[in-house]
Amino acid sequence: MKLSGATESLRERVIDTGLCTHCGACVNLCPYFISHNDRVVVRDACSKMDGGCLDVCPRMPTDLLEIRRLLFNERDVTPEAGAIKAFYVTRAADEKIRKNAQHGGTVTALIDLALKEGLIDAAILSGAEEPLLPAGVTVTRLDQAGKSSKSRFVVSPNVAAFNELVKGEVASIGIVVTPCQALALAKMRNSHNSRVRENSKKLRLVIGLFCGWAFTSSALKELLAGKIKDVDSIIGMDIPPSRYNSLDVFTKEGKVSISLDEVQKCVRPACHSCSDMTAEFSDISVGSARLPQGWEEARLWNQVIVRTEAGQKLMALAKSKGVLEFRDVPEGSLERLKKASLKKKKAGAENLKTLWAEKTK
Repeated sequence: MKLSGATESLRERVIDTGLCTHCGACVNLCPYFISHNDRVVVRDACSKMDGGCLDVCPRMPTDLLEIRRLLFNERDVTPEAGAIKAFYVTRAADEKIRKNAQHGGTVTALIDLALKEGLIDAAILSGAEEPLLPAGVTVTRLDQAGKSSKSRFVVSPNVAAFNELVKGEVASIGIVVTPCQALALAKMRNSHNSRVRENSKKLRLVIGLFCGWAFTSSALKELLAGKIKDVDSIIGMDIPPSRYNSLDVFTKEGKVSISLDEVQKCVRPACHSCSDMTAEFSDISVGSARLPQGWEEARLWNQVIVRTEAGQKLMALAKSKGVLEFRDVPEGSLERLKKASLKKKKAGAENLKTLWAEKTK
């Protein structure tokens, strides 16, 4: 079947070129897109030439300067890592949260706090019935937030869950996202489509995760099938600093370490042309810490970038309520993070240029 209009344009320019990140921005926004087995599928034709799907897709041409002017104070914007109001090293004060968290539990603690204080009515997190096929889940109670705190490094289409949730009565929504998803949400706030723009007003808190790349679910399953007896026994994954060159997979039986050289083939193709490592279009961005005491200490803490007034207020509340523990930021930490972020920007831009050159031959 020959598709037409916006669906055809998005399929040809994003999905078929390998640029689709499976962020979920088009799913549940447009009835012609669905999420299936870690990819976006076009299921029907659309005659609209200016569909909202084109407007919000993070891989379509975007005026980043205009969005930055809309969301951030111009004085806070840095060329390396976006807007930075403050930079911290933190972790959840609650030991139970830390125990179940990917690293320091900062994200879970902040979501818990936002729900408890009524800053948001619901939060969208990554969850899954299958270990390596995540999907967005909505939580409204404090005890639900920690159930989605372990990473699998496979994209969860959380924006699709947001598109569905805004159709209901929930008035204020928080969400945890990857960099591409944060950009999609930012584009919604600046959309020419009045319905999309109005729905985005329910978005009150965006917590972004640092991200170097994500895996394709099917490729990762195939690789792990030869390394682990039962893929369903996976309870979490981690990627230590680059000098370790490994993916650590945690199962009920213990830890299995796999060389990053071996897992590179599982990386989603779209990630190679991504230029955002620190989720620049979030209110607060969170990643694993880097400390002079080494990885075993650093993995218990988070690096946190505060980007907006909303993020600043939430962090101040977390400090006053004792929800987060703060430690001194090691000298040079922010500068090293900016350097790594800039490196990804340059690599992403170069890879995108190469991709388009190949496609247009």
